[in-house]
Amino acid sequence: MKKNIRYEEAVHRLEEIVEKMENDELDVDSLSDKLKEAQQLIKLCKDKLTKTDENIKKLLNIEKK
Repeated sequence: MKKNIRYEEAVHRLEEIVEKMENDELDVDSLSDKLKEAQQLIKLCKDKLTKTDENIKKLLNIEKK
């Protein structure tokens, strides 16, 4: 998985993985790999959201001064 993936791409990829899981399209080996990928994607999304939230708070603080 590429590290510089955009948030929207990561969410789309997660949706694809969930859909395959719900439709029983993954064998046991693939399921394990997809779960690991999903974990990485979730962490990436959380990190991006946290960073964006911090940036917004900084900008709002600057505007208040």
